[in-house]
Amino acid sequence: MARKKKAVHILTLAALLLGVFVWKGLDQRLTVRSYTVESEKLTEPVRIVFLSDLHSCDYGEGQGELLEKVEAQAPDAVLLGGDWVDDDFGRLPPARAYAAAKALAERWPVYYVAGNHEVWSGLADEIKTNMAACGVTVLSGERAELMAGGQPVQICGIDDPDAGERSWMEQLQTLKQETAGTSFSILLTHRPERIAEYGGFDLALAGHAHGGQWRIPGLINGLFAPNQGLFPEYAGGKYLVDGGGVLIVGRGLARESTRIPRFYNPPEVVTVDLLPAVCQE
Repeated sequence: MARKKKAVHILTLAALLLGVFVWKGLDQRLTVRSYTVESEKLTEPVRIVFLSDLHSCDYGEGQGELLEKVEAQAPDAVLLGGDWVDDDFGRLPPARAYAAAKALAERWPVYYVAGNHEVWSGLADEIKTNMAACGVTVLSGERAELMAGGQPVQICGIDDPDAGERSWMEQLQTLKQETAGTSFSILLTHRPERIAEYGGFDLALAGHAHGGQWRIPGLINGLFAPNQGLFPEYAGGKYLVDGGGVLIVGRGLARESTRIPRFYNPPEVVTVDLLPAVCQE
């Protein structure tokens, strides 16, 4: 009888621990993840907030939850890495995405590139026009100059390759040529799996992978990501790019748009501190 009671207690405790583990894993409250990048091209610090894959999801009245998180980071600029508007307009109204874009642009310089879902909608040009009307700088194979800390930072953006592989490569090569110089350069893109093509920029920012959807901290960084498959290498984090530079992959903001709940993979606001390199004697 004593052994039976002990077994019941152990099973009860195991079930409780499993329940806590699952409950914590399903927590989808917005979080902040911070990175630093040092460069000899910088003389003063610059703070960038990177947001991707909103997919027209809801962050409270006026998207207040998201705006509050960004405000707390005190960025010099906000960069949007694609799939800001979802292609399922019937279920996820684009007005949410535009409300967030407009509110962000009223506070900071905001730059945007299109993602694959915006291309799939068949309304990518209309979405770009609407984003521009919100005060956002739309980059489609173009380059803009951000003045921050009294220094220029080059912000480059390319369309998603689903808009046309040849066009995507032409945009990328043109921007590489235009940004060769002394100013710090950022490539705003949607696709992390194309990392081999991103050499030549000091920093590349990408989304798309949604953090691999499911994670087990310390064991699995991501279970599955589009265009990467199972156990994606570039689910989320900081990666070195061959030929120089760094790729930072954000885990995105999608919540109710995902068919499978995120697990130990909360939606995130990414903060990147660009710092002058410390000279080593």
